[in-house]
Amino acid sequence: MAVKYQIGDDLEITTSENTYAGTVMPSTTKDALFLRLSSGYQVGIKTKQIKNVKIISSVKKENINTKENSKKEDKPELKLDSKLPVISILHTGGTIASKVDYKTGAVIARFSPEELVAMFPELGKIANIKSRLVRNMWSQDMRFAHYNILAKEVKKEIDSGVDGIIITHGTDTLHYSSAALSFVLHNLPIPVLLVGSQRSSDRGSSDASLNLVNAVYFAAAADFGGVAICMHNSSSDDYAAILPAAKTRKMHTSRRDAFKAINASPYSLVDYSKKEINFLTKNYPKKDKTRKIELQFFDEKIKVGMLYQHTNMFAEQYKFYEKYDGVVILGTGLGNLPTSVIDEHTNEHARILKAIKVLVKKNVVVAIAPETINGRIMLTVYENQRSLLDIGVLGNESDMIPETAFIKLAWLLSNYKQEDVCRLYGQNLRGEISERITSDMFDGAINLNT
Repeated sequence: MAVKYQIGDDLEITTSENTYAGTVMPSTTKDALFLRLSSGYQVGIKTKQIKNVKIISSVKKENINTKENSKKEDKPELKLDSKLPVISILHTGGTIASKVDYKTGAVIARFSPEELVAMFPELGKIANIKSRLVRNMWSQDMRFAHYNILAKEVKKEIDSGVDGIIITHGTDTLHYSSAALSFVLHNLPIPVLLVGSQRSSDRGSSDASLNLVNAVYFAAAADFGGVAICMHNSSSDDYAAILPAAKTRKMHTSRRDAFKAINASPYSLVDYSKKEINFLTKNYPKKDKTRKIELQFFDEKIKVGMLYQHTNMFAEQYKFYEKYDGVVILGTGLGNLPTSVIDEHTNEHARILKAIKVLVKKNVVVAIAPETINGRIMLTVYENQRSLLDIGVLGNESDMIPETAFIKLAWLLSNYKQEDVCRLYGQNLRGEISERITSDMFDGAINLNT
């Protein structure tokens, strides 16, 4: 007979490989059990892999903070100040505005302005807060359709007269969304900042408060007027970095300073506790509320793939994309692909080059991005690379990170004819291509004390 358990119970779960002990969390699927471990992290275990379930302690049903119970809680009164700017916070999910009841294991989401100010009291001193839920989803479930939805919601807030917009977002694909919005939102008059949290807001080591409070402060006080990311600058609780939307990447699975500008520098460092906004460059989009926003959406049916270059590849891996609209290949080094036949073991490379030629002939737009992440693609250095240029492969001299290259190609294909896509791909449209890369752009966090 199966062991019956409920949200909030403490269990010991045994699989064929591991034993886990933790609190049962809410789940959106019957195929997996989610446990919050004593470390604060959450683990998902496929139910078919579970060999044994032992209940360590059980919680009473009436003590569980259900959605109905949470509605009964009194919301604090929020007083507005006519002297403060209006900042709108749009939520897509994630942990930044949620608390966990460790006794029951239930996650309680806080999305109303009153609840947010109660969780982060500094917000009420910085701005008048508007807040609403747009979607409640994992960031890995984002699709082109959701970028369009977010863009429309941003326009609604701009049309209502707000002074800045914050979008809370799961961290895993936050940099895809920031790049996407930088392309969709043209002629943006105010700041739109994407904010995430690597660690849930109820943990002592959470980055939620620093990221959100500094984002609101920057949006309210700075003259910035574009899309950017606001996340920890270092592992310390000091400055948050305002990072360029199309030049930033998540570079660590769990560190609070996981997000780094690639081939670029942060726009600014912000510390609300010191009331400091330190711009690191004069070259940033300025706020101008007289501008009229224009939206250029994604075609939700556009198919663009990403192919990671590795050793021992086969032509079939390239042929897979013959029915796609485009593909970004992550090339090694300066953008190398295995297209040279140098002995009897490399005959497959001739077939790979032929497969790439077929893709281009079938009007699949093929581009190369740096597998190294940092640095620039240079397709004129080696002879085999020049053959790629000759057949129409894009990406030469581009330093776009792979995720931005993927997003840009999909957005171009959504809005332009193919000949224009090929022409515009190599042009810097939203700050996605750096004119110059300096050595300090490879150093990670910026230290203002040095």
